[in-house]
Amino acid sequence: MNVVLDTDVLVAGLRSPTGASAELLRLARHGEIQLAVTVPLVLEYEAVATRAEHLADAKLGEPDVLAVIDVLVSVAQWVRIDYRWRPQTRDPADEMVLEAAINAGADAIVTFNRRDFGAAPVKFGIGCWLPRECLERLR
Repeated sequence: MNVVLDTDVLVAGLRSPTGASAELLRLARHGEIQLAVTVPLVLEYEAVATRAEHLADAKLGEPDVLAVIDVLVSVAQWVRIDYRWRPQTRDPADEMVLEAAINAGADAIVTFNRRDFGAAPVKFGIGCWLPRECLERLR
């Protein structure tokens, strides 16, 4: 299964090591799911995940969070971006997630913010799942 993680899922996985988001991070690290990433998306992962409030809640330091992201992107599929379909969502940050999914031919975007993506993923044959839904589909 090839997926793109929205930044909120990455942060949730760091903050709650026993939740569905953390399980998706573990599965990606072990090659049981394929993550697709782009340079802008990885930069957003780093910028958001290293915010003070997320570091405090995760009880991790910035180097630890960056190391986790490094591991994830080392096993991820790097995707070139084609912008021809912009705009499709209300938020530019969501556009970069959708672009990664479209260009990777991903099965789904995994997010807590499905409403923000609206019908855009469906137009491209891409699912938009909560982390627990992604895990259910894997099983």
